[in-house]
Amino acid sequence: MSHIHLLGFPRIGAKRELKFLLEQFWRQDIDEATLLGGARELRQKHWLLQKGAGLDISPVGDFSLYDQVLDAQVLVGAIPRRFGFDAATLSTSQYFQLARGNATQHALEMTKWFDTNYHYLVPEWHADTTFAANPAPLLAHIAEAQALGIQAKPVLIGPLTLLWQGKCKGSTFDRLSLLPALLATYQQLLAALNAAKVDWVQIDEPILALDLPADWLAAFTPTYQALAASPLKLLLATYFGSVAQHAPLLTALPVAGLHLDLVRAPQQLGAFLPAWPQDKILSAGLIDGRNIWRADLDATLAQAETLHATLGNQLWLAPSCSLLHSPFDLAQEGKLDVDLKSWLAFAVQKVNELKLLKRGLHSGRSSIENELAASNFARQQRQQHPRIHRADVAQRLAALPAGSDQRHSPYPLRAQAQASWLKLPLLPTTTIGSFPQTSDIRAARAAFKRGELNAAGYEQAMKAEIELVIRKQEALDIDVLVHGEAERNDMVEYFGEQLDGFAFTEYGWVQSYGSRCVKPPIIYGDVARPHAMTVAWSVYAQSLTPRPVKGMLTGPVTILQWSFVRNDLPRSQVCRQIALAINDEVLDLENAGIKVIQIDEPAVREGLPLQRADWDAYLAWAGEAFRLSCARVDDSTQIHTHMCYSEFGDILPAIAALDADVITIETSRSDMELLRDFGSFQYPNEIGPGVYDIHSPRIPAEHELEKLLAKALDVIPAQRLWVNPDCGLKTRGWPEAEAALQAMVNVTKRLRQQLAQTASSAV
Repeated sequence: MSHIHLLGFPRIGAKRELKFLLEQFWRQDIDEATLLGGARELRQKHWLLQKGAGLDISPVGDFSLYDQVLDAQVLVGAIPRRFGFDAATLSTSQYFQLARGNATQHALEMTKWFDTNYHYLVPEWHADTTFAANPAPLLAHIAEAQALGIQAKPVLIGPLTLLWQGKCKGSTFDRLSLLPALLATYQQLLAALNAAKVDWVQIDEPILALDLPADWLAAFTPTYQALAASPLKLLLATYFGSVAQHAPLLTALPVAGLHLDLVRAPQQLGAFLPAWPQDKILSAGLIDGRNIWRADLDATLAQAETLHATLGNQLWLAPSCSLLHSPFDLAQEGKLDVDLKSWLAFAVQKVNELKLLKRGLHSGRSSIENELAASNFARQQRQQHPRIHRADVAQRLAALPAGSDQRHSPYPLRAQAQASWLKLPLLPTTTIGSFPQTSDIRAARAAFKRGELNAAGYEQAMKAEIELVIRKQEALDIDVLVHGEAERNDMVEYFGEQLDGFAFTEYGWVQSYGSRCVKPPIIYGDVARPHAMTVAWSVYAQSLTPRPVKGMLTGPVTILQWSFVRNDLPRSQVCRQIALAINDEVLDLENAGIKVIQIDEPAVREGLPLQRADWDAYLAWAGEAFRLSCARVDDSTQIHTHMCYSEFGDILPAIAALDADVITIETSRSDMELLRDFGSFQYPNEIGPGVYDIHSPRIPAEHELEKLLAKALDVIPAQRLWVNPDCGLKTRGWPEAEAALQAMVNVTKRLRQQLAQTASSAV
């Protein structure tokens, strides 16, 4: 009989229990024993839920206190040496210092896991990096699962993916040179897992969906020949894209099974099935692990039936990827529209869909007749629902003239028009948008939502916070101010709540990194803006100060990427709808006197397809959407954008083609590494490289900021260089935010003096 299994499960809990445990521990409100006990209770609850739902085998090792890639570094004994920690004796406090930094060391660099909004901690490889197997944490989890009667399937990040996702530090060298030592460590890990009496081990190699260099592809065969020496059955897992081009390689590997993502790339089956080895398991990823739409159970069962006719019990059924990227349980949602709710499935419901597929496959369609009927009814109702399609939105898009996404004048002329009224000093300072979301702000927002605070009272509370932020920025002597975003719960959710075509959950949280969770909106229908969203708040902030205050908006690509997007229209079309809605807001801000407007697009790189053959089409529509969002503004209106925690070096022409007047980027964790790409490319417009890491509680010393800005000045002319933090300050407290910003301003003022003296000496 075919097995059903998961590649991973959400670890944050149904109501973000892990988040609150972590933050209580970091605040020292609970001790280590309470944290670890709460985490243990949570993962055991998840295993029992899976067992009760009928899973034949459950993932173990997918639960992490912070990040699974950090856990993999601990597992192979390769944590960054600069911290001076020993992986074998690593304490809980030290573990979190790797993720969050400490007084002497900045945290590990953080970037996106492939094309998801999950952030992982980047391994640091040196030419002489050594490895040492440290299986104890994973073995402890296996023992817990086995004590509950769970058939455990340990999950490991594959050795090649782990090497690829890390960065070389120190001298330039080939990461593959580390593979022999790393393989020996994986062999030791497998020996320890074999002693723990598990049958299957899942090894994730998602880099197979990328365009890998030939030497990396050639490394797969010897790598898995070495790992196959273990008596354990290895399930090699790929996901996020097609691996059809590697079918001969993968079917020949000495592994017991292969997982394919048949949601993202159903067409790849044609490359595998004709020559599928009779002794291999095919784990078919038929349930969407990345989105929240209910499966078309009829069609999905038909897929499974076709596969089963060929493979028999060599077929396993699974989601396309780990359910880490899915909210926990739809059953908690008591306020969703009834029709919309019937179209959705969260992680718990996806596990149930797997159970139904297995039953239908082995007991016949009649055994799930009612469930098939319900699935078909929901699908048909969604297709025909009057709230899905709007003629006015379609007509507006169709009527756009050619070139409607272009600014009136090229950047050099715009820069002159903007400089003439802004009159900013050299190296102007600004922040990225948000300021600390204090307990008072959250309490006022919650009271307003509960109806305990009326609209007038809420507006008064938010205006008080805005004035506080403006006065503090003036006291710090920051040049271009922000209003602080006190009224915003989230940079995407806030806008989605005010746009037609969006819906929201109460508990649809997804982990972004560590304790940071996001609640993506659901785009279910055509998008339009019924009214202004930010204008009143921005105008109020500007009325408080003679300094320019930025209007703060989230860009169309980021709103798209950080939402659960309808799957009945091309994503490009949905993004253009959002762009026009944002453009309405931009023009209203400009008409209200807000002449510096930031349109954040941190997700542009994240949305890039994994294979280069698909890049040009994506970058064309993503770039057009951004430009549409700021189209028709006057040359004197300065458009900013912000991007963070992604690698941009390989798409810099497309970033430049966005034609923002100013771009701010995250660079501090990478020690300005990213900025070197912008310098080599000779990025033509203004740029603000982030000079301190806002995701770490540590306050940067002024000499650190001086070092980073000196590196920035080596590659960016001072006339086009801005000074700012990496990202928004929402997650920080006021004392650390003010101290860090004061250090930033102090260093900037000294640099201005030095530059002025240098210029004077040269005359």
